[in-house]
Amino acid sequence: MSARAEKAPAPDPDLGGTTGPGSTTELGTTTDLGSTAHLTPGVRSTLTRLEAARIVPTVRAADADAADELARTLLAAGISTFEFTATTPGWEELVETWSHREPTATVGLGTVTSPGTAERALAAGAAFLVSPFQVPEVRPVADRAGRLFVEGGLTPTELRASALRGVAKLFPAHVGGLAYLRSLRSVLPGARIMATGGVTLESAAEWLAAGAFTVSVGSDLTGADDIPAAVERLREQLARR
Repeated sequence: MSARAEKAPAPDPDLGGTTGPGSTTELGTTTDLGSTAHLTPGVRSTLTRLEAARIVPTVRAADADAADELARTLLAAGISTFEFTATTPGWEELVETWSHREPTATVGLGTVTSPGTAERALAAGAAFLVSPFQVPEVRPVADRAGRLFVEGGLTPTELRASALRGVAKLFPAHVGGLAYLRSLRSVLPGARIMATGGVTLESAAEWLAAGAFTVSVGSDLTGADDIPAAVERLREQLARR
């Protein structure tokens, strides 16, 4: 796959991007973690899609072809919101293909740890970005494009900063478990938290019941021998809650 020069993404009117004053998210006076009034229309739209999806699989593979095959299997099974990862060779054209040719899918890019990667992902059409830890230098890139940045964190301070931007990623979630998520929710009321890391097909519903806004399931789903059957089992688990 051909290399492309890193460039700042053009603002996407459909996603609420702007180029003038006020294009970045106004956070300075916001203290209500559940509020979306300070977020751009594009970010609010993506939040709605993530909330409806509830499960946002991480599609991580050895190469772009394998990732594409996994994503198509998930889409055929009824899962249309997921994230590819920047650790997959060829991810840029993969994101571009899915963003422009699969209108029913909501595709993000995970493992975003630099402004350059963020710019390339947004230029390719990623609806949202995800990082495993705090990456302050990526925030203005997402702001300028009016897209959601789900920034990773573990402590209440980190997660509060991320939640003010739309969604915080609790990673690795298994370190504190369900009890830790409940404690976080008690001190961060209204915070939208994506639980990631150690979330399984069997525990996904428990994480949602404990207060997660959405959960990311990785290899337990994408590595299943029968992915459609695994998706159906996941649906059954959610229905019982």
